[in-house]
Formats: sequence, C-alpha cells, structure tokens
Amino acid sequence: MLQINKLWVKLFCRKVGTDQFGNGYYIGSDKNYLKRNKRYVVYKGIDDGSKVPPMWHSWLHYLSDEIPDKNKTKEYEWQTEHVPNVTGTKHAYDPAKSKYTKVKTYSSWNPE
Repeated sequence: MLQINKLWVKLFCRKVGTDQFGNGYYIGSDKNYLKRNKRYVVYKGIDDGSKVPPMWHSWLHYLSDEIPDKNKTKEYEWQTEHVPNVTGTKHAYDPAKSKYTKVKTYSSWNPE
C-alpha cells in the first residue's frame, strides 16, 4: 500500500482492531458498491495478503460483520504459524534441488 494511502486510511478511517502480526484493520465512512462501509487493512512490514488471519479475512470480505476478538477465537493444536509466501525468492521450492525427489526406478519403453 502506498504511503499516501496509509496516511489517508489512518486519518479518515476508524481503527477496529489488530491481529497477531500487527496488521491494523480499519472501517471507513465511504461506501462500496454494496452500500456498505469500506474495510481496509494496513500491513505491518511487507504487504503480503497471506498474512491476514482467516477470521480477519472473513471480516474484510463482508462474510462476517462481527469484529474478530483474539480472546474469543479458539485455537487448535493442528494450526500452525504463518509462513510468508517465498515464491520468486531463493527460498522457493525447487523440485530439482529437493532431497526428497524419488530416483527413477523404472525404465521407459523404447520401441525398436
């Protein structure tokens, strides 16, 4: 998000909460095409859409009108922490370099 947009959101919108990553969530007085108040997220650090937790995602996309509360949200043992999207970086997965790729255990048929 551009700095001017972040400034506009912080000046003219009301902050409704933050998530565990420090992202701020705002609601504006301007309306969208559904005649509902627009909702915004201001990312802390790098703008990465995958950093938005599921409950805040549903609020941002008008699937829920209830503002997520960290104390009310139930966490399960199978849930993991966020891992940033590393596509296009040197940390991206490359099957050719993976130690888990299987060795070819068959021989292809070659017609004579």
